[in-house]
This record gives sequence, structure tokens and C-alpha cells, in this order.
Amino acid sequence: MTLDQIETLVATGESETLELKATTGTRREAVMTICAMLNNKGGHVLFGINPSGGVVGQNVGEHTIEELSAEIQRIEPSTFVEIERIPVSDNRQVIMVSMKPGSLPPYKYKGASYRRVGNTTLRMSDDEYNRMLFERMHAEQRWENQFATGWSLDDLDITEIRNTIAEAIHIGRLNAPGSEKPEELLRGLGLMSGGELYRAAIVLFGKTERLDSEMPQCKLRVARFRGLDRSDFLDNRQFHGNAFSLLASAERFLRETLPISSQFVSGRMQRIDEPMYPPLATREALANALCHRDYAMVGGSIGIAVYDDRLEVTSTGPLHFGLVPKDLFDSHESKPWNPLIARTFYRRGIIEEWGRGTLRMRDLMMGAGLPKPEIEERNDCVTVRFRRFNGQAERGLGGSLTEQQIAILTLLHSSDRSLALGEIRTLLGQTENGRRVREDLATLKTKGLAESTGHGRGARWKPR
Repeated sequence: MTLDQIETLVATGESETLELKATTGTRREAVMTICAMLNNKGGHVLFGINPSGGVVGQNVGEHTIEELSAEIQRIEPSTFVEIERIPVSDNRQVIMVSMKPGSLPPYKYKGASYRRVGNTTLRMSDDEYNRMLFERMHAEQRWENQFATGWSLDDLDITEIRNTIAEAIHIGRLNAPGSEKPEELLRGLGLMSGGELYRAAIVLFGKTERLDSEMPQCKLRVARFRGLDRSDFLDNRQFHGNAFSLLASAERFLRETLPISSQFVSGRMQRIDEPMYPPLATREALANALCHRDYAMVGGSIGIAVYDDRLEVTSTGPLHFGLVPKDLFDSHESKPWNPLIARTFYRRGIIEEWGRGTLRMRDLMMGAGLPKPEIEERNDCVTVRFRRFNGQAERGLGGSLTEQQIAILTLLHSSDRSLALGEIRTLLGQTENGRRVREDLATLKTKGLAESTGHGRGARWKPR
């Protein structure tokens, strides 16, 4: 890296991935930060930057790099970092330590583990450390890639295996195998080794009779409630079976249960009837639940709950790999908790793109004029929630909503009070053009989605 590049980097200021130090005299504090960056996104630690951000360098003696390297070697497990020296003047240099995210987190330095929060290095709690350690072990040894002792090909639905292979070949996600023997097909899917089936194969293709008694976690619970809470059941059922049969049962239940939304399109006499929530969006939620849930929790299941105002899909097991619900609607790396199961779903065409399931749900919902889904993590369960706007029994009248109309309606629903025009404009980030916001509010009122009290500038808006 050149001196100009160093100056450009320093000008961005300290951050989650950048730490600035005056000299290697603070190398112990710096190595804590290196440990934290290895546990997170990687980054750079620079020595030779004065407190005001000036790139002044430092004198680099005979043992400077050796002492810094020795301190870094106290990080466990052993890792690789790059140390670079960038000349600033005849006798002064900037020392830059660069690292990628560690491949074996969590890392410790002198018996303690650290994490990076903004431009601050903090000691990691025991709970955080144990979670990261568990996730590291999970990459090599997890529930789905353990052998299913006592299970054989006779316990699997061979037709479902062949349907999966045929569909994967049809959509170009698998080359045609040289054999039609079930064991060869399963080996090609990575679900069998040395004549033994992995548990993932049982989850994906097991026959219902044996799953019911020996893997009770392969269960789907569905319910339809009257109103907005769980006080009054209209329907309550359970299904047992492999992942593909549970997906089919879930989609059938939604077709039978979800209300129908209608719209009239200009130039056509017929009314177009569609499910209240886009089927492709709900399928993504179901597929994610089946792929990411924790099958090691024997009492776990997938749950579907339909209320008058929303649909909830819940799966057993928390989010992992440091993800929190808000991350899932930004671009994020896909790290399925059950990669063998997820890969089979992908090959079959049920999952379209790695890491885009939640983004696709958002786009499908908002494209249909509905709020983006909500994701909640609570009590070791993850719930995806689809909402429809109150009073919108017949959505889409007069055509789909614009992006700004959707944003306005989302603001109204998320607020615990009615909002004035000026507040809405501020929340939207619009400080100049109020006419378009007024027109959009009038459109929402005409569609029966919003209502106002008061008149003129004193009017306040809320969802209907």
C-alpha cells in the first residue's frame, strides 16, 4: 500500500475495521483489537498515526516487528496476519497489520476474547464466546451430517428422491447421474457416505410412519384463529413427514385458509382473485424455516398461524452466526444452519438464490402493495410475520400502490399516533415537495387505506 492510500484510509476515521495507533508501544491494546477484528469482519491496525490523525510514522528499530509479531502470536488459535511497512520519511514508517475475518473464531488473546463495536474494542461475554465456539464446531460436526443409525434406504421415499434429481437436472442445477440407483443418487446429493445415510437424508426423504415415532421434530403445526389473538381456534392441525411433504401440506393449508384478495384491472371485465399474501413470498418463508431450523431440538417444529390481520411462520431455533433480524433485509451472506438440507432445496428449485430469500419476500410483498415482512427472534424461535393493512380486504383497487404510497402507509401503521403532513414529509426525508405527499395521502384515503382528522395544515393522518 502506498503512502497516499494510507492517508486516504486514515481520513475515513476509526471504525469497526480500522484502528489507529501512535506507536507499537501500545501493541498489547492493538493486539486486543486484532483479536476482535478476527472475530468479526477483519480490518487494519495502523501504527504511526498521531492523535489528530496525522500520518507521521514511527521509528522502526531492529526488534520492533519481531516484538509486534511475538505479541500477535499469543492469539489462539494460531492465525495469519499481514504486516506491511510503508515509508513516510527517511527514518519513519507506518506499520500496517491487515487481517481477513478469522476462519476459526472465536479467537482469544492472553485468555480473553474480544469483539469490535464501532471503533471500540470490548471484551466478549462468556455467552458470546460460547455461541461462536458452538458455531465453529457446527461447521464440521452438526446434527444433519451425523449418521442416521438404524435407518436404511427402505425407510426413504425413493419416488421423492427421483423427483428431486429430475427437477434439479431440468433446471440445470445438477448434471445427469450415471446411475438411477437410490444410493448413487443420494451420494450425488451429498446425503450418504460409506453406505450410511446422513440425518439430512432422513429429514428430506424419510417415510412418515417412522419419522412420526423416531423423529418427532419433523412436524408442522397449523392453526387458523378468529380475530387478532389465540383465544379462539377455527382450525388446529398437525402434520408429520419429510421436509418436502411438510412444505406441500403447509402450502395446501394456506391455499385453503388464507382470504382471497380481488382487484379490477382497467380494460378487463373479470375480477382477478389472488391469495392475500403472494404465494412465492410465503413459500420462501416456509423453505427458510425448513432449512434453517434446529432439528436437534426434539420438541421443535414449524408453525403456521393465520389471524385476521396477519400470517406468522415460526421455526424452532435462534438465528446464528451473529445475525440479527434487521440484518436479514440487507444484503447478507447466506450461512444456512443445515447446509445439506438447504443445498438440496436449492437444487430442487425451491430456494432460488443463496442469501436472497428474505430480500425476495420483501420485494414480493411490497410489489403487491403490502408492508415488508417482519422478522422476530424470541424464546429460541424465529418468526416471519406477513401483515395486511387494516381495512384492506380488497387490496389493489385501481392498481398497485407506488413505492412512496407504500412507505407512507408503513409509517402510518408503525406510528402509535396520528401524523401531520409535515411529520410524514420529515420521516420520508422530503423537505421540499409536499404536493406529491398530499396527493399520495389523498389516494390512500380514496382506497380506504388511510383516514384524516382535521382540515388543511392541521389535518392528522392514521391508517384505516
